[in-house]
Amino acid sequence: MTKVNVLPALEDLPNLDKALFALPTASALQAFRPSAHAPRILLLYGSVRERSYSRLLSEEAARLLQAMGAETKTFDPRGLPLPDDAPDSHPKVQGLRQLAQWAEGMVWTSPERHGAMTGIMKSQIDWIPLTQGAVRPTQGKTLALMQVSGGSQSFNAVNQLRVLGRWMRMLTIPNQSSVAKAFLEFDDAGRMKPSAYYDRVVDVMEELVKFTLLTRDVSPYLVDRYSERKESAEALSKRVNQRGL
Repeated sequence: MTKVNVLPALEDLPNLDKALFALPTASALQAFRPSAHAPRILLLYGSVRERSYSRLLSEEAARLLQAMGAETKTFDPRGLPLPDDAPDSHPKVQGLRQLAQWAEGMVWTSPERHGAMTGIMKSQIDWIPLTQGAVRPTQGKTLALMQVSGGSQSFNAVNQLRVLGRWMRMLTIPNQSSVAKAFLEFDDAGRMKPSAYYDRVVDVMEELVKFTLLTRDVSPYLVDRYSERKESAEALSKRVNQRGL
């Protein structure tokens, strides 16, 4: 016998604030008018070496994104202070935060060093706040992850970056890229050579653009949470009651 799932009556959910409960519907997603501008993608990389393979891979990704119709901007991490070692009014910090607000999607590319992402990569993410006034700079935005390794292929850095993406409330795409022995994959001019690694980068950027186009206009609806609506309602009620004192 097949069991049929029946939507329970709200009366059977006593812990639920019925005034703030919202039934997700497909029609709500269709109510948003698609944007006409090019997808805006910010690229971050995790090395300041003169011949930085994470930078070269990020630049290759930017070329692909532009060919797919996206507008790209890349943050140069040189001169960015360590988190908490300078005020957030520092020009590099302000520049990074402005780019994070501008972007509709991001690409994070880090070398793997000692089995982890680099401190340079982590510092950039640590300077991006979860909240900035009433704005969440990264919430609901898309994210693609890549890493380069000096030895055999590894996924330690991208796995860590994926955790960070979730923490920053981003929509991290399923595909990712890990380039092994990166010093063999770029020519003297810094361009990536033809290979299966290059093909994967194309796949990842294509997927990122598709996910960005799919979600950028509806991300406010996708990340609208019952708990936050409840918290906002309680905060509003508290403020109103305080004004009445």
